[in-house]
Amino acid sequence: MRIPDTEFTSRPWRIHEFIDGFVLEDVWAMPISGGPDDLSTVVEYATSDKNTSLSSNVVVRQLFALRWRLGKLLGWDSERQQVGKRAVSLRDGLPADLLAVRGPDMVTTPFKSVYLTHDEWVAEFSASMGHIVMHHGWVKKDDGTYYSQMTALVKPYGFFGKLYMASINPIRRLIVYPLQAKAIRREFPQLHPQP
Repeated sequence: MRIPDTEFTSRPWRIHEFIDGFVLEDVWAMPISGGPDDLSTVVEYATSDKNTSLSSNVVVRQLFALRWRLGKLLGWDSERQQVGKRAVSLRDGLPADLLAVRGPDMVTTPFKSVYLTHDEWVAEFSASMGHIVMHHGWVKKDDGTYYSQMTALVKPYGFFGKLYMASINPIRRLIVYPLQAKAIRREFPQLHPQP
């Protein structure tokens, strides 16, 4: 479920120290809950090949397959576009305490982990349209349980980057995220049963 941007901007996340020039695209409450120390379980699931939230639905699977085919054909994802080449990694500006807690990279997408703490996980990716950052915050609810808050941040590269992000906005918001959340809701309880 999409939630107000202030759910991200008003919280004292460490990521706020490193995202100058990034545009906040979306903030979503993901259907994953647990206890105060369960973010590492969520990240383990999200980064593994057990995570089929991008492949279990035929529509989402085909949209991502089309995106990766176009990226390969048009050079959007070439080596020179990657973090460390075109974009400076957020890791290059991290303080020592965050450098020490990198976290795992994703297996099913090109996102590379920046850092993982008890309540934040950040991963990044760069392509010809921009530098993309995914932030997962572990947020305490009124009932004492925690949920995963996913935020997408982008530093678009020029006119093409802005046009690309604007063109995929409705696809991301109306199709990809809702279907991904549905898959996560179905899969995650089996991986991490709630008491």
